[in-house]
Formats: sequence, C-alpha cells, structure tokens
Amino acid sequence: MNLKKPKFWDLKKPNLKAYLLLPLTFILRISNFVLKFTDKKKFRDIKTICVGNIYVGGTGKTPTTLYIYEMMKKLNFNAVTAKKFYSDQLDEVKLLQGKSEFISLKQRVEIVKTSIDKNYDVIIFDDGLQEKFLDYDIKFVCFDARKWIGNGCLIPSGPLRENIESLKKYDAIFIKNTNKRNNLTKIYSKVKEINPKIEIFNTYVEIKNIKKFNLNHNYLIFSGIGNSESFRETLKENKFKIVEELIFPDHYEYKKEDINKILNKAKIKGLKIVTTEKDYIKIVSNIKDNINFIEIDFKVKNNDKLEMFIKSKINETN
Repeated sequence: MNLKKPKFWDLKKPNLKAYLLLPLTFILRISNFVLKFTDKKKFRDIKTICVGNIYVGGTGKTPTTLYIYEMMKKLNFNAVTAKKFYSDQLDEVKLLQGKSEFISLKQRVEIVKTSIDKNYDVIIFDDGLQEKFLDYDIKFVCFDARKWIGNGCLIPSGPLRENIESLKKYDAIFIKNTNKRNNLTKIYSKVKEINPKIEIFNTYVEIKNIKKFNLNHNYLIFSGIGNSESFRETLKENKFKIVEELIFPDHYEYKKEDINKILNKAKIKGLKIVTTEKDYIKIVSNIKDNINFIEIDFKVKNNDKLEMFIKSKINETN
C-alpha cells in the first residue's frame, strides 16, 4: 500500500515527530552499513548506468533515465532502460515502455544477463542505488532543489534512504528545478564538501504541449506522484489558474470511482482538469475523455558536459 509522504519530512529541521522516530532509523542504518561490505558483481560485457536517489520520491529519476537513454542512442550505443519489477510501480514501467527499449524483471542481475543476451551495449537503470548484488559503471543521484534532503533524517524519521554523506561513493548528481535557484549555492557547497570530485548537473522542465491549454480557464489539478508540489509549481510558473488540487499517494492506482469524483467536482465548479502524464496513463481509457495531462520536456543545462562525462566514464571502465 502506498502512503502519502509525511509533511514533517520536508521541514528544514527535525521536529518532535522526527526525533521520536529516530530509534526506528536504526534498522536502515544497519542495512546501509552491511551494504558497504557486500561483494557486488560488475559485468564486463555491458555498461551499466544507474539513475537513483537517496531522497524518497519525486526527484525526477524516470525523465532523467529517458534523457540519458536518448543521449546514448545519439552516441550510437544500443541502449535499453530497465527497472526492477515492483507491482506498485507500474506507472513508471508504462512510461519507460512507451518511450524506450525496456526490460523489467524481479532481479537486476537477471536484467543485466538478459540485456547481454539481447546484445545491448548499455543499460540505464531507473532506481537501484541501494542494490545489494550489482555494481554500476556510473552512479547518478537525483535531487529536487526545492526539497533537497528535507529534514536530513533517515526513514521513517525523514525522507532519506541513506545519509547525505553517502554522496562520497557516487559519481554525479542531477538537481532539478534549478531555474528558480532554490538554495543552489547552499546545496553546491554541501555536496562539494562531502565529495569534491562529484559532478553536478542542473536540470529543469518545460511543458511541451503548453499550446494545448487555454490559460484563461480555471483548473482542477490532481496527482499521485512523489512530489506533487513540483507539478503544481510547474503549472503556476506557466500561468495556469489553479482553483483546486487533489493529492493522492505516490504510485496511486486510480479506481473508477476516484475519477468519477474528480470529473463531478470539476463539472460542478466549471473547472478544466489537468494531471501528470504518469497519472494519466493509469486511468482507464473510457473514463478519461475530459482529462488532459502536461507533457514534460526534460532539459539539462550543461548537456555537453554531461555527454563528455558519460563518455569519459564509459571509456574509463573499458
């Protein structure tokens, strides 16, 4: 079952609830400690890239994965995206399937073996930095500049899967929502303090299908993603008039009655409806005629630098 992320996770400092839950973070601390000493397998017959996070949800892993996939295709690599199979993350599976060559199995090591059998050159994993049995040639960590590391605590006291000091073991980070600065100087300073060699790539999004929408209308928006605030702020930056917002848990599977309630609420108030592409693909086709979605165009500000970085890391591991 998917739950909504607690609001106190994203406070600037831990509050009383966070401190009360600190003893429960011990389980994750032990798991992360053991992970350091696990003998991970690294494959020579294929290059592996992982786009993951240490902050739970809403950091832009999937669009980043697809961006790197397209980059690798342009560089003439026979690339494939991949994701370990989770029954509650079929929305991301559908997105990746629709926009790339894609493989999903229950174990990431098996995904690598299958990719080798199919003669792929590069796998780009969506998620998997905490994988116990597989090492990657390039490890990217994604963050949202608006959220950064929240209150800085581990789950369930905060939103982190790993302590921020874990950046020491990663190659580069992507920071989304950098077009509004969002404490970037503070973030850069902290990142470089932990790992002076890590590369930082700034990203932002544009609405590709913005001309489809009449911005004179009033809108009801809804989403079931890891970071609903990012969706809302993107719409506001593009002058959408948001009258009402409905937020569902991340990876939420919409039922017919959910959509009917949304449609009825919008009809009563005379509102147009807009959601994310990730949410839209989960709605049964015969009840989504009056629902639109925004199509995101993911951008990397220093694209040439990213391309050079990936090529150098791949050549380094040859």
